[in-house]
Amino acid sequence: MTDKLVIALAQMTQSVGDLKANADAMLAWRARAQGADLIVYPELQLIGYPPEDLVLKPALVDQANYQLDRLAQETADGGPAMLVGTVVASQGVLFNVVALLDNGAVTAIRQKRELPNYGTFDEKRLFAPGPLPAPIDFKGVKIGVPICEDIWFPFVTAHLRSEGAEILISPNGSPYEVDKDDRRLNAVAGTRVRETGLPLVYLNRVGGQDELVFDGASFVMNGDLTLAQQLPDWEEALVLTQWEKWDGQWVCLPGEQHDLDPRPADIYNAMVLGLRDYVNRNRFPGVVLGLSGGIDSALSAAVAVDALGPDRVWCVMMPSRFTSQDSLDDAVECARLLGVRYDTIPIEPAVTAFDTMLAPVFEGRQRDLTEENIQSRIRGVTLMALSNKYGHMLLTTGNKSEMSVGYATIYGDMAGGYSVLKDAYKTTVFDLCRWRNENVPSLGLGIGPEGPVMPERVITKPPSAELRDNQRDDDSLPPYEILDPILYGLVEEELSVDKLVERGFEKETVARIERLLYIAEYKRRQSPPGVKLGIRNFGRDRRYPITNGFRTI
Repeated sequence: MTDKLVIALAQMTQSVGDLKANADAMLAWRARAQGADLIVYPELQLIGYPPEDLVLKPALVDQANYQLDRLAQETADGGPAMLVGTVVASQGVLFNVVALLDNGAVTAIRQKRELPNYGTFDEKRLFAPGPLPAPIDFKGVKIGVPICEDIWFPFVTAHLRSEGAEILISPNGSPYEVDKDDRRLNAVAGTRVRETGLPLVYLNRVGGQDELVFDGASFVMNGDLTLAQQLPDWEEALVLTQWEKWDGQWVCLPGEQHDLDPRPADIYNAMVLGLRDYVNRNRFPGVVLGLSGGIDSALSAAVAVDALGPDRVWCVMMPSRFTSQDSLDDAVECARLLGVRYDTIPIEPAVTAFDTMLAPVFEGRQRDLTEENIQSRIRGVTLMALSNKYGHMLLTTGNKSEMSVGYATIYGDMAGGYSVLKDAYKTTVFDLCRWRNENVPSLGLGIGPEGPVMPERVITKPPSAELRDNQRDDDSLPPYEILDPILYGLVEEELSVDKLVERGFEKETVARIERLLYIAEYKRRQSPPGVKLGIRNFGRDRRYPITNGFRTI
């Protein structure tokens, strides 16, 4: 029985469904971890997370078995053993597992017990729950391996402790959410360590996967609740942690201590990483977006430049007769500050053509929202034409406040392949713009500009869609400092109108916003994917029926 261990933590990215690439990357990281006794990888690292219904394909499970055997054979060289997350089929059902690979063979498998089935997670759709796990014996040390959700339940870690576990190692696939660092560290890990008295390794992955972003931020907490290791957020990292047994208790020696991003730097980096991986992994040469001179498109362009570099971002101003000179000037200045390609394509010829085409059937009717939406749809068609011709992905620019109440044009400004602002309320957009004009995100260092990314007027002028004369957002909506707290209560907190009235909001206003929220569901179902930032994003988290007669008043 040993009294010293070296455990390598591989905080790495993934490629969902590309099992060979994942296995190759794991072997490459193992080669860098020579001197370690064991290298640990995140949850389901071999197949990628979340696999969704892809994991139901028998061919994928067969590939997983093949690649796991290949990885196991590599451990015959006497180097580090590997703790690998994968999927295993048994008696017609699938299990989310970790496998210990050592001395050329699969020496142990442990199944995930608690399957999350809320928010972004659908694991009960895919996997069967395993039994309460027993510790794995490794070099005479009993290691408990609660997989991700397992550490949120005290009886799982209590069982491992009762079975003789000496160290807890928890491989995770934990997506980013605002304020999640504290919940992981204190509410979950700290509580489990306090209950069991055992040191806990929390290993998470990094990278974007469709709407989810994984922020890493892995750590090791000793049995006395001290933080022995804190890995960085957003970046891959390989750390060899040193362990010694003192007076019968395993202790991780002090090591790296990285500061994690505060708000709103964490939100901004989540947007950068989500967009970067989505564009690159889907092999787009770059992105194209409409640059209106407004705050949403300015922020979207800045995120795109920080994610991809200015040479892969194409901004297009599409003025109409309602576009102000301020907007024209601000769009030019944004493009100059970002260093991107900038083109102007006036839409007035197309607007005139539509007016002429529709005149016979619109005769006798007043101009209204229809004509405003036609302008937005002309812009959508124009940008999609550029996307088709050149291959750039169309980046949409709408924010969560607009998407909540339907203040967006379906097949118009909602058209596109991805949105970085989809889960950002308008007040958050303002905060992010002010922050980015004064800071450079860690993921954008050496990629985006070091100075301001938009003129101050973009942030301070009243928001407007500029689809009619003298239009302002607050002509149709409450001011955002009122609208956003109401929306947060309705969406994130699921509060009733009366509960929000108790917070001081006007009943008529809240009832109107609730109605707009529900009737816009059909639009949101047809919106592009976007980065999840908060606890309840539209799409993966919040799933409401389109046809819905329920109201809270």
